[in-house]
Amino acid sequence: MNTKQIHEILKKFWGFDSFRPKQEEIIMTLIQNKDCLVLLPTGGGKSICFQVPAIAMRGTCLVISPLIALMKDQVSQLKNRNIKAIALTSGMRHSQVDIALDNCIYGEIKLLYISPERLKSEFVRERIKKMNISFIAIDEAHCISQWGHDFRPAYRKLSALRDILPDTPVMALTATATNEVATDIQNQLQFRVKNIIQNSFKRNNLSYLVLEESQKLQRIEKILHKVKGASLIYVRSRKKADELSKELTLLGFKSGSYHAGHSRNDRNLIQEKWMNNKIRVMVATNAFGMGIDKADVRLVIHNESPDTIEAYFQEAGRAGRDGKKSFAIILFQVTEIKNLESQFEESYPSIAEIRNAYQDLANNFQIAIGDGQDKSYHLDINLFCKQYEWNPRKCSKILQILDKEALIYFDQFNKKSSSIKILCSSSKLIYYESQNPKKIELIKLILRIYPGVFDVAIDIRERTLAFHLKKDSHYIAKILNQLQEEGLISYKKRTHMSEIILRTPRFDSKHLPLSSGEINQRKKVLQLKIKQLQDYIYNKSFCRSQVLLNYFDEKDSITCGICDICLSKNFNKKEFRKQVRNELLKVTQKNSIHIPKFVQRYSKIKLKAIIDEINLMLKEDILIKTGEILRQNETK
Repeated sequence: MNTKQIHEILKKFWGFDSFRPKQEEIIMTLIQNKDCLVLLPTGGGKSICFQVPAIAMRGTCLVISPLIALMKDQVSQLKNRNIKAIALTSGMRHSQVDIALDNCIYGEIKLLYISPERLKSEFVRERIKKMNISFIAIDEAHCISQWGHDFRPAYRKLSALRDILPDTPVMALTATATNEVATDIQNQLQFRVKNIIQNSFKRNNLSYLVLEESQKLQRIEKILHKVKGASLIYVRSRKKADELSKELTLLGFKSGSYHAGHSRNDRNLIQEKWMNNKIRVMVATNAFGMGIDKADVRLVIHNESPDTIEAYFQEAGRAGRDGKKSFAIILFQVTEIKNLESQFEESYPSIAEIRNAYQDLANNFQIAIGDGQDKSYHLDINLFCKQYEWNPRKCSKILQILDKEALIYFDQFNKKSSSIKILCSSSKLIYYESQNPKKIELIKLILRIYPGVFDVAIDIRERTLAFHLKKDSHYIAKILNQLQEEGLISYKKRTHMSEIILRTPRFDSKHLPLSSGEINQRKKVLQLKIKQLQDYIYNKSFCRSQVLLNYFDEKDSITCGICDICLSKNFNKKEFRKQVRNELLKVTQKNSIHIPKFVQRYSKIKLKAIIDEINLMLKEDILIKTGEILRQNETK
């Protein structure tokens, strides 16, 4: 395999004439059977680095990814390019997993996406041994390090792949890693030779701004008027995402909200509108962004503080991927920043609390010790917290920890469609139809619309069935429930509750196998990261870009000249105030002016200088102020 061939693959499947910086070097390193750690900034094209060689090399590339949504998104994109790919996601039935793995062994699947938790299954590991694995790609590789910002204990077990596939090269990829994390990744994955391929994290076109602001909505409105183009605003809660989106719509901006509380169809629809510039502003929780490749985002605003510098760097990096001038802005209030640490303390659970919550889950679902593995349970979190007296934020954190410990699968905002599967034989169904003429129309419609319903559970929409039969959805649900009671079908009604799946047989909570030391260490790491984020926000002296690059161990970077700190230092306050005075004298010579309207075209950095000059002119009796109206003192 040579460079010409990988360029042909890039052109054929992606339509690109050339690779981005470092991509070709990374791909050729892998083709030469070498392990490598890939450090590329957000938008640097990490997925191309393993997808192109997966097509070029014989066999199947095994991709380890921690995010189900990201796996599904990448598999969907690959299939759209006529590249054969499969993802093993939680919630798949054993038969579906079996078929998928068979396709990898005997078919021509080029990429198999799998979560690190799946590799704990001996069944899955044994099937992987039978595959022709070209190489292993480990995405979001910082998850393997307890010093990283999103540590997952299951990633620690990935070194076991070296025992299964000792001669198979490993590519680890991440957009955020300090030297400490990078070293830890290579050690944990047992790299045969240490090898890092890194492109600078510096973004010359991205202006980092941190602004203290008490009136955030007004500031966002002003920023959106000044910075044209696609915009992304991050908030911390679903409620805030919906509220801010509605407020911006009322202000005249085409806006939408994205969070895990919306149905999958609604999320896909709003994402498609934003991607195609049918709406300009996306207001989202951090559920949005991973794997989204939109090059023309001009503005990323954090309306509330991000969790860590790593998270901020990834999210801010979604602006300006096309290389054009863009902005990453944090809007903060001092009280919010002060509350970060106390909120963290309130929500981060102790080991005892994790054990107690696990016991409460078992009691709630009446799961006996040794039972429950791979069974799905629907959880109303608010009701559960009320019944067992849990703080909802802490409860959610506990469930996330149990998920990361590979004890449960937790889908907080599960929105599964209804599904049916016919359980009886076709001959029995024919006999049933002859005895139940009132239900025959629905049964025939199901067989016509949903082929394969005898073999596997099929997602359905009651409204679609109701439309065809000119009935309402409640009637359809009633008939389906009757068919289930009679043992003819399995009918699972659509649910909006969270989903819990036990990955193991239920433990006695006293003997729950928690990584106690790592959980406690993780708390200390996260506390340190909150302090580092606070230091970044309160920084008034050093170039924002330099601070971020220094955090990721790029020590010799130069000042960016375009962040709020650099702009303040380069700002000639004396000359600017002279210009403001001259303009005020000119515009107030014949008319009074409205102060907010006068200052709205100026940046936050210049605002104080303007106010200082206005106050001086008032003191000198050159101007007279009535409320927010300024006029020139005619007696002067």
